Amino acid sequence: MNHKTGFLFHELYMWHDTGSAALWYPAGLRVQPAQHAESAESKRRLRNLMEVAGILDDLTPVRPRAATREELLRVHTPEYVDTIVVLSAERGGDAGEGTPFGHGSYEIACLAAGGTIAMVDAVVSGAVDNGYALVRPPGHHAEPDLGRGFCIFSNIGVAIHHARHAHGIARAAVVDWDVHHGNGTQRVFYEDPNLLSISIHQDNWFPADSGHLHERGAGGGEGANINVPLPPGSGHDAYVGAFERVVAPALRRFRPELIVVASGFDGSIYDPLGRMMATSTTFRQLARIMLELAGELCGGRLVLSHEGGYSEAYVPYCGLAVMEELAGLESSIEDPFEKFVNAAGGHRLYPHQDEVIAKAAALAEQVPAG
Repeated sequence: MNHKTGFLFHELYMWHDTGSAALWYPAGLRVQPAQHAESAESKRRLRNLMEVAGILDDLTPVRPRAATREELLRVHTPEYVDTIVVLSAERGGDAGEGTPFGHGSYEIACLAAGGTIAMVDAVVSGAVDNGYALVRPPGHHAEPDLGRGFCIFSNIGVAIHHARHAHGIARAAVVDWDVHHGNGTQRVFYEDPNLLSISIHQDNWFPADSGHLHERGAGGGEGANINVPLPPGSGHDAYVGAFERVVAPALRRFRPELIVVASGFDGSIYDPLGRMMATSTTFRQLARIMLELAGELCGGRLVLSHEGGYSEAYVPYCGLAVMEELAGLESSIEDPFEKFVNAAGGHRLYPHQDEVIAKAAALAEQVPAG
């Protein structure tokens, strides 16, 4: 089934400067300079592969706009925003913890948050059925007063607050399949009963000591935060099992009016900043599950906002699989790695992985009912 799928991109996203590093560690006397892991390359190659595959013309372009200061302040503190403004106007700096940026990155980060807003507007208004915002810098680690893990502003957090103010969306859900815990989203909405946050991530990876099963929300938001900390080495069956046994029942119980996916491809088998086994086939299946749930629960309102993914070779094929699924298209490009990665060991569900999913599934039964 074909869908009218929106796609959002801007060349300025590629101009966000994270400097040189060894993966993420800053270059210096003991570290030879190289390209920072959170560079433009994997994102640009994803967009380029979509063009080569011939699907861009079948997607509906959605133009980003910059988030306003007022929109940022619905999530972030004035002091934090002011710090980013000052540093960006000079030579850049670090937004807090492992979040380097250069001159002008404040404006680009506003465009990333505003790009996610623009895609939410397009989906909620019915201009498109669903959509993917290929934004940069990412956002799911950013906290109200602190940048973390390459993220400056909470793109999804800002966009959800916008959906509430501009469209009257009462209940929304965030499903985060990035390999790292969505700590920023969790912190922003931890006491919010009208936002269901589900993070499926590698156990105790980044941030350290974050994203545990017992972190379930607080106050009025108790039960509306679910973490699925999968063990390192989890593959296709573990990811699909987590979505079928945790994400699906939790969403059905919560009944959101809008679903937003924090779409990171660093859970892939070839990613340098994760230790998981997901493939393009895995991400295609996860996108299919999310499409079906959105169609069942909220009139198909599904927005994906780009987060991590650092394998320049493999991210494009994972992203293309998701885009084909969202739009109901079949392109001319096949994943050249597929026969190797699908034949690799580790894709079946192992008992220690099943145990985590079972515990998270019990939490899904306690989600506040909508």
